Amino acid sequence: MEKVQWKVDGMDCTTCALNIHKYLEKKGMQNIKVNFATGDVLFDAEKGFEKDKISTGINDLGYKVIDEETNITVSKRKPILSTHLQRFWFCLPFTLLLMLHMIPGVHIHWLMNHWFQLALTIPVYIVGMSFFGKSAWKSIRNGMPNMNVLIAIGSTAAFFYSLYGSLTGQSEQFMFYETAATIITLVFLGNYLEDASINSTQRELNKLAKSQKVIANMIAFDDEHKEQIFPVENTQLRVGDLILIKSGEQVPIDCKILWGDVQVNEAIVTGESAPVHKIKKDKLIGGSLISDGTAKAQVTAVGNDTVLSGIINMVKQAQGEKPPVQQLADKISAIFIPIVLGIAALTLLLSWIILKDFTPALMRSIAVLVIACPCAMGLATPAAIAVGLGRAAKTGILFRNATSLETFKDIKRVVFDKTGTLTTGKFVLADFKNLIENDNEEFKKIVFSLEKYSNHPIAVAITNEWKSKDEIRWKKIEEVKGFGMKAEDLEGNTWWAGSFRIADKLTDDHSHNIYITKNNKLIGWIDVKDEIRSEAKAVINYLHSKNIETILLSGDRLEKCNHLATQLGIDTVIAEQTPEQKLAKITELNDLSPTAMVGDGINDAPALAKATIGVSMNDASQIAVQSAHVVLMNHGLKNLPTALGLGKHTYITIKQNLFWAFAYNIVAIPVAAFGFLTPTFGALVMGLSDVVLAINSVRLFVKKVV
Repeated sequence: MEKVQWKVDGMDCTTCALNIHKYLEKKGMQNIKVNFATGDVLFDAEKGFEKDKISTGINDLGYKVIDEETNITVSKRKPILSTHLQRFWFCLPFTLLLMLHMIPGVHIHWLMNHWFQLALTIPVYIVGMSFFGKSAWKSIRNGMPNMNVLIAIGSTAAFFYSLYGSLTGQSEQFMFYETAATIITLVFLGNYLEDASINSTQRELNKLAKSQKVIANMIAFDDEHKEQIFPVENTQLRVGDLILIKSGEQVPIDCKILWGDVQVNEAIVTGESAPVHKIKKDKLIGGSLISDGTAKAQVTAVGNDTVLSGIINMVKQAQGEKPPVQQLADKISAIFIPIVLGIAALTLLLSWIILKDFTPALMRSIAVLVIACPCAMGLATPAAIAVGLGRAAKTGILFRNATSLETFKDIKRVVFDKTGTLTTGKFVLADFKNLIENDNEEFKKIVFSLEKYSNHPIAVAITNEWKSKDEIRWKKIEEVKGFGMKAEDLEGNTWWAGSFRIADKLTDDHSHNIYITKNNKLIGWIDVKDEIRSEAKAVINYLHSKNIETILLSGDRLEKCNHLATQLGIDTVIAEQTPEQKLAKITELNDLSPTAMVGDGINDAPALAKATIGVSMNDASQIAVQSAHVVLMNHGLKNLPTALGLGKHTYITIKQNLFWAFAYNIVAIPVAAFGFLTPTFGALVMGLSDVVLAINSVRLFVKKVV
């Protein structure tokens, strides 16, 4: 299967998204995600599928596919009257002239002439129908009527009712040209305001996207092998290319430092503005900023393989996900248009019977059509999700799907792994005992010579601390899994540096990390300590303040886990667990109540995937990052409370939006049906209803969530 990501223009509401979703489903596409608010359409397709055919099918539905890779689009220069704002400005002068006669004290005879009003209305009606009418017809033809059906019917009814009056000489009783023009003009304004509001919910993602295209200083060599610097756009760089990055410049693309010493601001990715010191062999993330120093670096990833592209794609996919709370709104939106059409027809019929006058009955029916707003129900969830995910990305929190953002509200307990999660994973020597009389240097040399051949974190810590040029030459040396390093020197002596398993017959004391033996005789031991993350205590305290249970689930020894739990105030300790036991324990806890798991190692991956929400740090093993539902990008736990708070407050915002959307329609439609407002006022209120939702959602950018 290949993953396809398209931009689709022309989606106005959730019904449009459902149209595209059903079409792609019918064509055999899988994992379809359609976000009408952003225009992103993502799906999985069989390799070599007919892109042109599928895109043409979507175009036939009334939308336009934009796919840069296959060039399935018209020229970048848009035709005139192709945006809601352009259409609004075109229609406004005609509409204002039509409405002049409604101003008290203004009595211009020629303005009241019905032929003059018809002439003013025709351009507005043509522009309106070129958009609303065309969209409405295509949606009806495909069996999924959208909100433009309501606008098209309402404005058409007012226009042809007035035209009938003009043609039959009854213009005074049938003069509603300004109603038709006003509906079209105000809905164009409302659509523009809605688009602007939705765009504001995307601002953090847009900032990330803008950071992807910058000019890079490419290093090349001339015929004499002299170094030359060429400015090129970073999109032209390839893996292996050499670049120069100077102080104050943005890192143009993911790369590895070959030469140099720099301070890097990685706030765009991690949310942490404090500079990070980077030296030779360290990786630089495209989009971060060199605050001090100069580096020569080699490009390590381009295009969709870069960290920033990965973040943007992950956020887009999450925005396309539908959390459980959206399902009810989608079901109602799918039947909303037919229901409103039925209510409008019933309003016309009953009002005509009761009032015994067709004109006011028609105006009430038109008001019902134009005030109804299915977009509000469709926009309620995507707007809040977009803001929540955007703020999370800015802060350094990545959600793989929108469901995880919503599910945080249900979490009753958080389970932590120990090493690399609550601790830094960087070991330092705490103590050692040398049983070789008065010769600590000889002891250190022996240990260094053994441990330098191991990549175990404890071995690395020891060799870094006791580095020596005067090392022992071994006849042979090997690493024995589960035991440690075993070596034989030139004189035939056997040496071990390993766990308690190599010394269990030599001592009863199993409290040390490394034991050193020579010819099956204990000659010393070493203790190391793993530093606790500075933010760990504050995070645990925060969870307790929210009545969330904390559990330490580790493969480490019980004594060490108990010691750490006591220091941090963790409620429960479950130690000495294998990956299989961790998975079983998480399954058991999930069955009791929703559980979050925070881990970073390969052995945590199954448990992270199984937990209600799996949380991983960005500096974790790749498999742990891939298994997690949430990734904390700031190399630590400090954003865990923010992730929890954003999840909770995003859900609150969704509920507020849905309440407004349903309440608005439940109240507005009967008010229009009973004749308490005009179609003109209805068109204005309908447009503004979506703006209210967008403004409420945008509050999430500044709202205190922790």
